[in-house]
Amino acid sequence: MQRIIAIFLSVLGIASILYCLGISLCGFGTFFFLIWAVIGIALLGLSYLLLKPTLWFAIPLWIKIAGGSIVCIGIIVLGIVEGLILSQFHAKPTEPAQYCIILGAQWKKSGPSRVLKYRLDKAVEYLEINPEVKVIVSGGQGYNEPIAEADGMCAYLENAGISKDRIIVENQSSNTYENLIFSEQFLDKTEDQVVIVTNNFHMYRAMKIAQKQGYEKVQGLAAKSVVGFLPNNLFREFVGVMKDWVFGNL
Repeated sequence: MQRIIAIFLSVLGIASILYCLGISLCGFGTFFFLIWAVIGIALLGLSYLLLKPTLWFAIPLWIKIAGGSIVCIGIIVLGIVEGLILSQFHAKPTEPAQYCIILGAQWKKSGPSRVLKYRLDKAVEYLEINPEVKVIVSGGQGYNEPIAEADGMCAYLENAGISKDRIIVENQSSNTYENLIFSEQFLDKTEDQVVIVTNNFHMYRAMKIAQKQGYEKVQGLAAKSVVGFLPNNLFREFVGVMKDWVFGNL
């Protein structure tokens, strides 16, 4: 049985490392994907221990129990948080809105990243159907971006036929929390109906941050995401939710 578990862990470890390499070759915007290599190496290491009885039995029982307990608790917490994230995967507004906020994501030399393009295209659909809604594009310039995300987003919307007088640019924020804090200056967060546009995997955290910051009439509009990157994005969101919970942003 121990050998079967070891082989299973080896397969998972190799798959995790290959997934990391695949994301790397696709030019992912952040270095979070390296976590998959770390997980893969850890799984291979555990598999090696299981295949070496002398080494495995040399580990004190209390360490095995403590380590197993931590892993089990982590899996339970991961499952709960991922369930909350998935609960907002198909968010759609049900009430008329005054403002639409598009949360920023990486802007490349060639234009918006795929996740940002999905957000923008989803917002264009909504804005065309609701011509009275103003749109706030929110996002500053990261170290690996040629321009501020919001400036690129503004130009993208204009090229898609959205009138410039409907677009408000917020180009100083560097994360989701700042996106929503800095966008407050352009609206009344207690009175105005606001629709947040972001990708499905990011919607739960964005909505919770907005509600925590006093957006009393906020709704979500979920855009799709890149299927191949979804495991990475879901895990990254888990870390983001836990981080924002610890810092009191949720």
